[in-house]
Amino acid sequence: MEPITASINDTARAVGLGRTSIYALIREGRLETVKLGRRTLVRIASIRRLLDGQ
Repeated sequence: MEPITASINDTARAVGLGRTSIYALIREGRLETVKLGRRTLVRIASIRRLLDGQ
């Protein structure tokens, strides 16, 4: 099964940006997140949309 979310650190590594930039993209609504307990996870689909420029 393919993962549907990624941690903030994994997202930063995959996109080539820092954590602060990832949080800025989340605030701008360009990355969708899910909260599980205290963890913030980024939806893989929103990472792909961001990288595709949509």
